[in-house]
Amino acid sequence: MDWTALSVSLRLAAFTCLLLLPVGLWMGRTLATTRFRGKPLCEALVALPLVMPPTVLGFYLMQAFGVEAPFGGLWARVFGSGLNFTFTGILIASLVANLPFAVQPIQRAFETVPPNLREAAWCSGLSPWQTFLRIELPLVWPGIISALALTFAHTLGEFGVILMVGGAIDGETRTLAIAIYDRVQAFDEAGAGIMSAMLLLVSFLTIGVVYGLAGRRRWRRA
Repeated sequence: MDWTALSVSLRLAAFTCLLLLPVGLWMGRTLATTRFRGKPLCEALVALPLVMPPTVLGFYLMQAFGVEAPFGGLWARVFGSGLNFTFTGILIASLVANLPFAVQPIQRAFETVPPNLREAAWCSGLSPWQTFLRIELPLVWPGIISALALTFAHTLGEFGVILMVGGAIDGETRTLAIAIYDRVQAFDEAGAGIMSAMLLLVSFLTIGVVYGLAGRRRWRRA
């Protein structure tokens, strides 16, 4: 069992969820509650990582992260190091690849909130921020839980994008999914099987815990 690779995977999944949560809330609510001319284009861009092959997405990100590219070059000048083959690089790549998993469940949850409920809250003296915290957020909680579960589980199993951007540096960018691939390439089916079972177990427990919390919250509200 490659515990170092598991640690990298869990750390990557945790940071991805933490950073994408506010982005998912803002984008999901905006897409659900506002109408503007470019909305279909924005929704298409958010969903693009779902249909784009991971190696293609990883290739474009690898090119963008290079020191000769505008974004990668600016990052290198500001922080003194490039993004390719670093944990920061695979974290940013993970944020891009998991954006639809964080945004779409929250957007669908906000779409179920009746607009007149917000208007009633405003008429009762609540500010838009208070309405969001006290009225909307409790109603969309199941969507937030779903977004976190999908993002965490997908990050654990992500392979193509992470391999293209980060390679397989032990303790830095070598995730458990990449470690499983390496064991298969080395004909170590027993080792690959153990790590696959661990990845399956962690993913299942993560989804079970978050959905259990969501169900418990709905039961208490009922």
